[in-house]
Amino acid sequence: MKRKVSSVLLNGILLILGIVTVYPFFWMLSSSFKQNKEIMALHQKFLPQEFILSNYESMNAHFNFMRFFANSLLITVAVTLLVIYTSTLCGFVLSKYKFKGREFLFSVVLSTMMIPWCVTIIPKYSMIQSFGWMNSYKALIIPAMFSGFGIFMMKQHIASLPDEILEAARIDGANEFYIFHRIIMPMAKNGISSIAIFQFLWTWEDFLWPYLVINDQEKQLLAVGLKMFNGQYSTDYGALFAATAISILPVLLIYLFFQKQFIAGIASSAVKG
Repeated sequence: MKRKVSSVLLNGILLILGIVTVYPFFWMLSSSFKQNKEIMALHQKFLPQEFILSNYESMNAHFNFMRFFANSLLITVAVTLLVIYTSTLCGFVLSKYKFKGREFLFSVVLSTMMIPWCVTIIPKYSMIQSFGWMNSYKALIIPAMFSGFGIFMMKQHIASLPDEILEAARIDGANEFYIFHRIIMPMAKNGISSIAIFQFLWTWEDFLWPYLVINDQEKQLLAVGLKMFNGQYSTDYGALFAATAISILPVLLIYLFFQKQFIAGIASSAVKG
């Protein structure tokens, strides 16, 4: 009886927290179909009194929304794919190969997760300037190729894979590149899905670094574009809500497609260190 009451109480708390979490998103979506006078009204109502689609039509007239969206999608997909590959490769080496200095190297990787990002931004910015990468997508992609968190996650995940499969492949004459691409990566798909979701989310919503290194508005990303939209056209809240609603769709779709692998990957990465 006590266990049943505790379960009901816990589910009730989770339901309340879930509603509190998603309510602002539904309010934003509903407001994207409202007129500005209704959004700014003193007495607010959740559903629009007059359902309109003009906000979605006018958002691209205020600023080049589709160009910013395409830029963000390009950079986010490129960075996510590179991080997946480098994290899986480094995790494979650190978990399945024994060599001198392996633990020290892994400690260095972990230390990158402990240093605040604000500490490294100035030297990284100076390096980008010295390399001549300012106002270039190189400044967004190359520094983000390696992820300490991704390497840590993939090392934990690949360490749980049986060594017997790798040894059998080596006996059959498979080289290390074949083992990595044809055996490790397919078997690590749950961990890869976890890294993909995290990295996609972090890159998609990154604001400060693109704002610092990209000066050309045609090359700018969506997170910065929404801020520019808000500052220059602060009265057109309906179009701003419409642009924001569309901007979160890629993240939602990525999570919906990979949620099962995401949960499995997080669980398997926590089993063995």
